[in-house]
Amino acid sequence: MYRRHTIGVIVPAYNEGGRIGDVLATMPDFVDRIYAVDDRSTDDTWEIIQSYAATSTRATAESAAVDASQSGGERIHASLPDGGAVVGSEIVPIRHAENQGAGGALRTGYVHARDDGVDIAVTMDADGQMDPDQLPKLLDPIVDGDADYTKGNRLADRPSRREMPPFRLFGNWLLTQLTKIASGYWRLQDPQNGYTAISHEALSAIDIESLPDDHDYPNDLLVRLNVAGMRVADVSMPAVYDDEESTIRYSTFVPATSITLLRGFCRRMWARFAADRLHPAVLCYAAGIAALIGAASIAVVGGANAISGDPSVREPIAAAFAFLAGAGFLLVAMRVDARDNAGLGVRR
Repeated sequence: MYRRHTIGVIVPAYNEGGRIGDVLATMPDFVDRIYAVDDRSTDDTWEIIQSYAATSTRATAESAAVDASQSGGERIHASLPDGGAVVGSEIVPIRHAENQGAGGALRTGYVHARDDGVDIAVTMDADGQMDPDQLPKLLDPIVDGDADYTKGNRLADRPSRREMPPFRLFGNWLLTQLTKIASGYWRLQDPQNGYTAISHEALSAIDIESLPDDHDYPNDLLVRLNVAGMRVADVSMPAVYDDEESTIRYSTFVPATSITLLRGFCRRMWARFAADRLHPAVLCYAAGIAALIGAASIAVVGGANAISGDPSVREPIAAAFAFLAGAGFLLVAMRVDARDNAGLGVRR
């Protein structure tokens, strides 16, 4: 336990046989339960997880191998007490019957942690990039009652940013800006950071079973948290880069994440529209998007007229005016949106 709170750590893994052993072995003693989710690896990841689970402090028949189906697998029947009876970390090995992706593996761990009733569920990748000694920094804001969800932030200071490869740094910055708009958490950075913690209340308040399968799951999760009114804290957290290879396939990640962000933004706006049909942020966003679409349409008409030999200055002027109006509406919408969500972004 950590400050009278039970802690469950979810470790999703796919072909991490060379690293997952170190992650499991260096887990802090205050962690009560480790959900090691093998996403149908083709190397010896599953055998290593089983080996560590067999020697974990409280390994029992109920924490033996669980073959998880696409629906999330069997529920662990052992309940986690809210007292100090748990000694050491129990490793719960879970294996998917089929590969479900990074989000799918995390979803399975979340469902088990929620159903077992752990107070705080942590996610920690199996590639060794996340320092277990930093875990209290994620837990404290939740334990103190300041936040419902915390996440690592590798962009908080210059030394941490220098550790990140330039290509990842630029992509992370761009994705940060888009995720701010979609999620409403305007203070957050590094949205793809997989080192997170979530309270049992927040985990129970969102539809975790419908979390996306791929690497766009953090963006979708943030939208769900905002709609549920949960407070999110960014925690400065260094990352360790070694010779590991990213499992992200950008040919599928970029379009999938773009769709997730757009869908999440629309879901969040609809939730606000349903609560307040005259909400200024929703109205300004709608007006700005409509004006930009109008500007593009006018520009197309003007271009067609020019090609046909009937050029006119009216279309370019009208398109420019519509574009400026649209940009102005969007800036106002973002400002109002950021103001209204300021209380959900926690500074630590």
